[in-house]
Amino acid sequence: MKLPLEIVFDKLPHSEAIEEAVRAKAAKLDQFCGQIMRCRVVVAVPHRHHEHGNFYQVRIDLTVPGEEIAINREASEHRPYRDLEVAIRDAFAAAKRKLEDFVRRRRRNVKVHEPAPHAKVRQLFPDEGYGFLETADGREVYFHRNSVLHEHFDDLEIGTEVTFVEEAGKKGPQASTVIPVSQHHHA
Repeated sequence: MKLPLEIVFDKLPHSEAIEEAVRAKAAKLDQFCGQIMRCRVVVAVPHRHHEHGNFYQVRIDLTVPGEEIAINREASEHRPYRDLEVAIRDAFAAAKRKLEDFVRRRRRNVKVHEPAPHAKVRQLFPDEGYGFLETADGREVYFHRNSVLHEHFDDLEIGTEVTFVEEAGKKGPQASTVIPVSQHHHA
């Protein structure tokens, strides 16, 4: 296991079996997200109930790059944790969900989108509602009036610079999502 793990027993005697269960669950978190820098697990009995038995609380504090994640599975009247194994299982399931959210956010932060390719309008057939673009590498790409965003087809002229998304059409490459470059900031 790579992550530094700290296990604290609060108002509960130390137990090798509980510690081993916590270590196994923490190892699974570490396999799921290798960016965990610290994991602190507190297993507690917040209140001693002689008549009703003990309720358990499990708190997990995780440190990941740029964030602290806290999971607290408290004993309450609505969801009592009389079974410590259930409290541990639920706390680590919640930790896994929080880590999934963290991983998703991280991926979006580092995701790099390629810029849309640029082209120039090479030919226009306004009465028929289509035209052709010339790409930077000299290829010809068909586009239809409906592919031009914000109904700017009638504003196009030969030589207008556009960005577009290329896809395979029935007769070769065709452009969808055609946007005149001057429209990028106005749309």
